[in-house]
Amino acid sequence: MPTEVPLWFVAAVVAPSLLTALAAAYLVRRWAPRWGLVDAPGVRKVHVAPTPLGGGLAIWLAVVLPFAVGQVVLWLAAAGLVPGEWLPAEARPHVGGLLQRTPQLWSLLGAGTVLMFLGLADDRWGLGWKVRLAVQFGVAAACVSLQDWRLTAFLHWPLLTWLLSVLWIVALINSFNMLDNMDALSAGVAAIAAGLLAAVLLTTPAPDTRQPQLFVGGFLLVLVGALVGFLWHNRPVAKLFMGDAGSYFVGFCLGICTLQATFAGYESTSQHTVLAPLCVLAVPLYDLTTVLWIRVREGRSPFQADKSHFSHRLVELGLSKGQAVLTIYLTTATCGLGALLLYRVDRTGAAIIMLMILCVLSLIAILETTGRRNLFDSDREGRK
Repeated sequence: MPTEVPLWFVAAVVAPSLLTALAAAYLVRRWAPRWGLVDAPGVRKVHVAPTPLGGGLAIWLAVVLPFAVGQVVLWLAAAGLVPGEWLPAEARPHVGGLLQRTPQLWSLLGAGTVLMFLGLADDRWGLGWKVRLAVQFGVAAACVSLQDWRLTAFLHWPLLTWLLSVLWIVALINSFNMLDNMDALSAGVAAIAAGLLAAVLLTTPAPDTRQPQLFVGGFLLVLVGALVGFLWHNRPVAKLFMGDAGSYFVGFCLGICTLQATFAGYESTSQHTVLAPLCVLAVPLYDLTTVLWIRVREGRSPFQADKSHFSHRLVELGLSKGQAVLTIYLTTATCGLGALLLYRVDRTGAAIIMLMILCVLSLIAILETTGRRNLFDSDREGRK
């Protein structure tokens, strides 16, 4: 198969999950109030009207259902019950390989389902942070241990890579959960990140096979479709929130996909390409890091919800909510495009790309800090 992935493949993979999410979200919007899944306005909330939760159910179904249908088709094709001409010519040579990846696929979806239901329970009843973190760490540790899904980054200490992999998964789960604080924000950033990661994996040959990474890249495209379909309902003013059920599932899927993908081989001369996930996911990780830092610095629990998120800080600078979301979209895309360039530059070029991303985030941090300080000074003068 040529290294170029045809556009029809992208459209064919994205469309089923997009349409499923679009339809399923309508049903969730209707039934969520009966299930008690409603997010009421509050001091730490930016919405002003009760809004249905449970959009994560629609995203989850839009990912699982197309794969379930595809799994049945693969089994029938392998058994000779589906005529070969029914399958696209480019797909026929990969039937055997896809069947070999079936256990990995359903392990991923099974673990993601556990986290989706964890988030759904939190949306409905409000679970303690210790319970949530315990389950998240348990699922992440099980995936890394049983499936050997781990980052290597050319480190030769198995215990260290095991620990870093578990922390990476849990960090992304909570990054997208924390980012879910404005209409279309978390899902939009996740769609951009998944799309950029898919572009990297489908346009750059894998070091070992010299072919596009169809399994992980295809999974990410299915996730993109589910997120875009959900965003129709989550656009301002949102009629449906994805809640913890959605953010846990999406963050987990992105975390596992970055561990399953091969960005560079041991014999590769471009080992710096392992930094691609950091480029793509720089903004969610920036939000997570800065929020935790602000809470700890102010003597509050790092698990106490507040309005110190990236988006809230941009609004404090004078941006509207829509402008804040668009700014974060553009920052995500700017940092993520560096991942596409990593494969086309040497180590010096890679260092320049990472410095550019660091400069972008540092510039934002300086503007945010100045804005918050000016607001604090103004409030203090007003109280005198």
